[in-house]
This record gives sequence, C-alpha cells and structure tokens, in this order.
Amino acid sequence: MHASRSFVAIVFHRNDTTMTLASSIRRWLQRDCVNFTLTNRIPRRLLTRFIGWYSRIEHPWVCRLSIAIWRWFAQPDLCEAKKDRFRSLQDCFIRELKEGARTIDTDRNVVVSPCDALVGATGRIEDGTVLQAKGNPYPLIELLQDPELSRYYLGGWYTTLRLTAGMYHRFHAPYTCRVEQVTYVGGDVWNVNPIALTKVDRLFCRNERATIRCRLLPSDQLLTLVPIGAILVGSIRLHFLDLLLHLNYQGPEVIPCDRELHKGEEMGWFQQGSTIIVLAPRTFGLCGGISHAQRLLMGQPLFRL
Repeated sequence: MHASRSFVAIVFHRNDTTMTLASSIRRWLQRDCVNFTLTNRIPRRLLTRFIGWYSRIEHPWVCRLSIAIWRWFAQPDLCEAKKDRFRSLQDCFIRELKEGARTIDTDRNVVVSPCDALVGATGRIEDGTVLQAKGNPYPLIELLQDPELSRYYLGGWYTTLRLTAGMYHRFHAPYTCRVEQVTYVGGDVWNVNPIALTKVDRLFCRNERATIRCRLLPSDQLLTLVPIGAILVGSIRLHFLDLLLHLNYQGPEVIPCDRELHKGEEMGWFQQGSTIIVLAPRTFGLCGGISHAQRLLMGQPLFRL
C-alpha cells in the first residue's frame, strides 16, 4: 500500500512538473518581444501560403496533432461548435456554432458586433485619422483607398475588433443591409496583435484587406467593414462573392455587389484570426460600456443609430 501511494505521488509530481514546464514555455512564447520576432521577422507571405496549404490536409493523424498543438497555444472553446469532429485544421478554424450559441440584439436602433473579438482602438474620426494603437495614428484615406468614402466618415466613428486565433472566425451582418461593393487591396501579412500595432507604423494600411460597403435598410446610411488579413490568414471568404480573396488573388480590385443580408446573417470567414475595422457615420454613437480590451460576442451592441 505504501509503495502504491509512493508511485501515485511520483506520477502526480511528474505531471505537475510537465504542466509547469509547458505553461512556462507558452508564457515565454507569448512575451511581446519573442512573439513579435517569431511572427514578423520571418518570410511572412511564404509561411502564410504554407499554413494555408497545410491546414487543408485531411488526414486523421495530421488533423488531430495539429488541432492539439493549436489548442495548447490558442485555447479555443470548441464546446460551442456545431460538430465535434473535424476533417482538417482549417475545418476546425472556420467551425460553425451550434444553433442559439449567439444572441443577436434585435433593437432596430442598434448595430451589433459582426464577430467575436477584443475591442482595440475606438473613437471619433478626427482630421481624417484613426488610431491604430495609443499614439500611433494612420490616415483613413490610406486604409480605404477611396477619397469620397473617407470624406463620408469625417466626424464619424471607428472601432477595431481583433479576432484572436482561438476565437470563432466567422463574421456576420451587423445590421439588415445591402452590400453594394467590395474593394480588395493586396498587401503584406504583418501580425495584427497589440505589440505589432505599436511597432509597425500604419500596419493596417500595409496588410491585405477588403473594404465592404453596406447600405443600411431602410435608412440608407453607409456602414463599412474592413476585414484585414494577417500572418497565417490564408484567405478571406465572402459568401456573396463567387471567389476567394487571398494572397494570389489579382483582382478585379473593385467588385460591384447587390446582396441583401439580414442582421446576424453570416457574411463570411477568416481562415484564422485577424481584425475587422467598423466605420460608422457621425449620426451614430458608440454604445455605452464599449472599452479597450473588452471582449464582445457576435450580436452584442456596438453602435446606436
């Protein structure tokens, strides 16, 4: 009996040591300086293309091992997923949620968050500039590549929504609207985490992105979503376009649309975590309680008409 207790104690001690070591490694990798170096001072586009290919491999062993490693780093909550078995790592990344996992605010005066995210910089658009991070502004016209659209939002509002790697990666219509145009801008794939936003000037203007113009119904006001790609984000998929926006996509740059979506209806997905910037005109207001680093779920209030 004494020997059995000693064996059990040794096993638990080894398990505790292993868990402590794993936690230490994870914390070291998540340190700002280490994370920035590992995710930015490398061939970003090449690695992104490789991960895009690798994540689509449909082999049981590759899939299980990849998801296990990803869960160790990103700690996603897969309990809300519609299915509990996945064909590939990508299949897990772009998972759908169970029916009723998110509640959509039905108030007709409320524009909701299009995605699960952490709130980054948010506030008024003054002098045509928007904050990327504290003390690090960038010109809105450089982000949108459209002078007329940039003028429309002068005095309006912006909110940066960051999707971490473990979050639900699909995004939805923030209000009942008609999507009238998508503009694709090719670019780099810098990491969009907080440390990179403080170190890389005008990062959002450098990365590949899509500008989605949404005409709210019936008010006819214009709300714009800007999904931004990042390292390891192999593609942006939009359901209302018969194409996949990715690093090899060459255009057309401006893509006309005419698709009506209901509030909460799925618009598309990122292959992995990234960022969506939401732009609203001056007649809107930011919903009370929205603050930096706050976690929002898709369907929760973001702006008020």
